[in-house]
Amino acid sequence: MSLLYIGQQVTIFGGYSMMIAGVFGNIMNIIIFTTVRTYRTNPGTFYFLSASINNLIYIIVNLPFRILSVGYNIDFTIHSAFWCKLRNYQYVMLGPISYTCICLATIDQYFVSSSNPRIRHMSNIKWSHRILIIIVIIWCLHAIPVFLYVYNVPPNSTCVNANAIYRVYMTIFGVVFLCAIPTGISLLFGWLTYRNIQQTKTLVEQHADRQIVRMTFVQVLLMIIADVPYAVFSTYLSITNQRLKSYDQQVNEYVLMQFAMLISYVCFVGSFYLFWISSSRFRQTAKKKLFCCKKELIVYPSHT
Repeated sequence: MSLLYIGQQVTIFGGYSMMIAGVFGNIMNIIIFTTVRTYRTNPGTFYFLSASINNLIYIIVNLPFRILSVGYNIDFTIHSAFWCKLRNYQYVMLGPISYTCICLATIDQYFVSSSNPRIRHMSNIKWSHRILIIIVIIWCLHAIPVFLYVYNVPPNSTCVNANAIYRVYMTIFGVVFLCAIPTGISLLFGWLTYRNIQQTKTLVEQHADRQIVRMTFVQVLLMIIADVPYAVFSTYLSITNQRLKSYDQQVNEYVLMQFAMLISYVCFVGSFYLFWISSSRFRQTAKKKLFCCKKELIVYPSHT
C-alpha cells in the first residue's frame, strides 16, 4: 500500500467527515446566533456569526473540490481557466475573513472585560457591523491580484501562481498573516482578557460573560491547532525549495502537505462542537434548537 494511496484515502474519508460536520455545525451556529437575542446583540458573538457564515461558504466551495482533486484525481481547474482563477480568489479572500473575525472577537472580549468604562464602551455592536464591512472589502481587494497572476500553464494546463514575486508573497502571507499574526493577536488579547477577569470582581460574578470569554478562548485554541502544522510545513517547503530531492522525498512531502491542509479545515469546521463543550448556555440553546420539533406528551384528565 503506497503512501499516495493512504493520503488519498485520508483525504476522502477525512474530507467527507469534515464537510458533513462543518456544514451541520456552522448552520447550527448561524441559527443560534441569529435567533437568541443575547447573542444577537453581543459584538463578540456577532463576529462568531460572521465567521460561521464565512466558514460555511468556505467549506462548501473548497472542501468538495479538494476531495475530488486529491482523492479522485479530478481537477476542474485544469479544464476551466475561470474556475482556476475563481477558486484561488475565494481561497485567498474567505480564509482571512474568518481569522480576522476570531481576532476581533478576542479583542472585543478584552474591551468588554476591562474595568475602564471608556475601553468597555469600545465594545459596540454598531461599530462591529461597520468594522466587518471594512474588513470584507479589504480582503476582497487584497485577493484581486489572483486574477492577474494565477492561470493555467501548458502543457498540462495546471492551475498555478505563475508570478515568482507573488508566489513568494503568498507563501509569506500564508505563514505570517494567516498564522503568526492572528495567533499572536489572539494570544495577546486572550491573556489581557484573562488578566481583566482576574482583576475585575464584577465580571467574575457575571457567569454569562465568562461563558462568551470561554467560547472565544476555545476558538483561538482551535485556530492554533489547525494552522500551526500548515505554517510549519509551508515554511519547511519554502526553505528547502531549491534543494535536489528524490522522488520518494517529493511524494512524502506532497502527502504531508495534503494532511496539513486537511487539518487546516478544522478551524472552519469545529467551532460549534467546542462552543457546545465550553458553554452550558450555548449547549442548552443548541439542544432546544435541535429538538424543537419534539412535542411534549400532554395527558388530559378524564371528565367522566
